[in-house]
Formats: sequence, C-alpha cells, structure tokens
Amino acid sequence: MEDLDGVEQCYAKSFDDAPPDDPKGRGLTEGDVVKAVREIGLPSLAIHIQPREETLVNVPTILYTVPRAFDRSINLLGFAIDLTADPMSFHWVHGDGTTATTNRPGAPYPGMDVTHRYRVPAKSVHPRVDVTYRVRYRVDGGAWQTVGQTLQASGPASTLEVHEAAPVLTRP
Repeated sequence: MEDLDGVEQCYAKSFDDAPPDDPKGRGLTEGDVVKAVREIGLPSLAIHIQPREETLVNVPTILYTVPRAFDRSINLLGFAIDLTADPMSFHWVHGDGTTATTNRPGAPYPGMDVTHRYRVPAKSVHPRVDVTYRVRYRVDGGAWQTVGQTLQASGPASTLEVHEAAPVLTRP
C-alpha cells in the first residue's frame, strides 16, 4: 500500500489468464474490498474510564469511548473505491473476566451510559473496548454497497486499580 497525493493505493498481483475483454485484469469482488479495509485498518478506539486510574469495589465505574469517522478513497485493482465505516456496537472488556456489549459509545460523567461494578479488589485490571464496524463502499462513484460482514477493531488496554474501602463512622 502506498500513499500518493492523499489517496491510498492498494495493489494485488496481476492475473495473466484474465479474459481479453477485461482490461483491468479481473472484476473487483467484495472480498477484495474487505482485504483492503483490513490492510488499511479500522480505527481502534481508546477506552476512557472515570474515575481515571483507580476505582472502588461495588462503585459504578464509568466507561466511554470517542468514535472517529472513517472515510477513505483508495485505488484498488484499477478501480476508484470510496470507503466509509460506522460503529455498530461496542464490546467492553472489563479486565476482570466479564464483558458487555452496547450499541452506544458511553458518555463521561454525568452521563453514566455505560458503567461496570468491579466485585473484587485488584492491583491492576486492563479494560478495553472493541468496536464492530459496518463498512460501505462504492466503485468508481457508483451506488453505495454494504459489505456483507462486520469488521472489528480491538482498542488498546488501559490499566485500572480496583480498591476496597470500608465505611468509617466519624460522628456518634
């Protein structure tokens, strides 16, 4: 893959046995588009945690991410391809052996759209968010088509300490 004038170029080996009426070597398939999208890579999103680096057992910990637009134009096997990908779901890996899936990216406080309650203390857990994308493409400015499969991008893991606190009576 090569970047020329802001347009990514993807190339595949040529086929010597292409029919003579196919000047571009062969027809473009959805599999070619999927392979190109995987090579380019969909946005992996960072997980944001509130409170930031430490939380308490049995207290709701807020999780969210900030989706990024994915729009690319590439040249693939001699065709001009426009690509777009939209998040469909967010798979929250809490780092304590539990997971949850939502169709929303969560929100910072006071939103509390996506939360998790850690049940046991831990010196460090490594939560992350994996995003499932719906990919659409068009060939040479034609009609938009949806890829028949979803594609996933795993986000980088964060580090979070989970502490246990006991209530203390300060006034009798």
